[in-house]
Amino acid sequence: MIEPLNITTSPTESLTLVDLQRMVRSTIEGRFAEPLWVSAEISELKLNRSGHCYLNLVEKGTNSGTPQAEARAVIWRSAYQRLATVFEELSGTRLAAGIRVLVRVLVTFHEVYGFMLQIVDLDPAYTLGEVERRKRETIAQLQRDGVWDMNRECNMPRPALRIAIVSSATAAGYQDFMREVGRTPYRFRFTLFESLMQGDNAERSIINSLVAIAEREEEFDAVVIIRGGGSTSDLGIFDSYMVASSVAQFPLPIISGIGHDKDVSIVDMVAHTACKTPTAVATHLVELVDGEMALIDDLAQRLRDGIARRMANERLRLERSTADLRNLVSVKLTRENLRLDALDEGIIGEARSLIAREKQRLDAAADTAEARSPERLLRLGFAVLRSAERSLRSVSQLSEGDTIQIEMADGNATAEIKTITKK
Repeated sequence: MIEPLNITTSPTESLTLVDLQRMVRSTIEGRFAEPLWVSAEISELKLNRSGHCYLNLVEKGTNSGTPQAEARAVIWRSAYQRLATVFEELSGTRLAAGIRVLVRVLVTFHEVYGFMLQIVDLDPAYTLGEVERRKRETIAQLQRDGVWDMNRECNMPRPALRIAIVSSATAAGYQDFMREVGRTPYRFRFTLFESLMQGDNAERSIINSLVAIAEREEEFDAVVIIRGGGSTSDLGIFDSYMVASSVAQFPLPIISGIGHDKDVSIVDMVAHTACKTPTAVATHLVELVDGEMALIDDLAQRLRDGIARRMANERLRLERSTADLRNLVSVKLTRENLRLDALDEGIIGEARSLIAREKQRLDAAADTAEARSPERLLRLGFAVLRSAERSLRSVSQLSEGDTIQIEMADGNATAEIKTITKK
């Protein structure tokens, strides 16, 4: 138990504020004479023009996040550059607000400025381990939420030409990306949703951009999130639970290109496709279209080959059909010729029979005509009587005194009608 200081004061024998502050300073610095290792989170960090670094350290509550303890700290100019450089090289993270650190401090008290911790050393390994611990916790939470694989299960449209971009317009990574795709012959359509990619407001800015894209989902095939390299603290926003959860549940496939080759963020892990850099994202998009073009070329060649084979088969089938048709026609013509020959023979036979029958009929008619001819009748003793060049068939055609002509077989005679007697 710490013994209280034996200080006597009264209204007539009081201390000045300076006296009290000096006593506090003496007590604190006397009891905390040696540096101490303290873990805390940096809530604020400002680098003064003079080169001194002023920080605000906090210890947050486990549930509400309300600080349970808070203290001002300083890294003097004489030590800041060395400590900051070593810390960044070993931890991969710049000293910045939002990270947890293990610092070696001298407990100080100033009569004017009050209580302050002077940082004389930092442990980069602690911060690196803390970053990894938080990263593992975020991954575990996303897996418990059941969203870890959701974006990777989205179907990538073929081809993917309508691309929404989440990036800063002035970022080098964005410029590299646009330069790379600008070299291709393909007609991509890019829409930039400009976002803050680091800093306190980056998380909300990136999420807002994703929300804006989701509201126009039907206008895009895919989304790319690109940011150039930086320190671990700069890229820490892409290990954020809120950003990673938004990416994991996004309805369109997301392609990430964040940082350098060695950097792997949680956003990379939950995205549909993770590329090492913004330039690699551009290359990947071009390769996707290259693949589609190669597939189209292959299908076109297969179609040409199929058509050629089909034409060859059809040509062969046509030749066979033509040959078969010729044979059928030849056989048919032979059969028809034989049938015509048979018909000819039949017709000729019928014609000959008909001619023979008609000849017999004509002969009979001729005999009949011959038997009835005037010459024959005249030879049989009959005579033809004519009056005024007309044949006489009845005595009613005559009158007494008419002159008539009498034709007989051996000559003609003229007679005058003397008497007419009717029967």
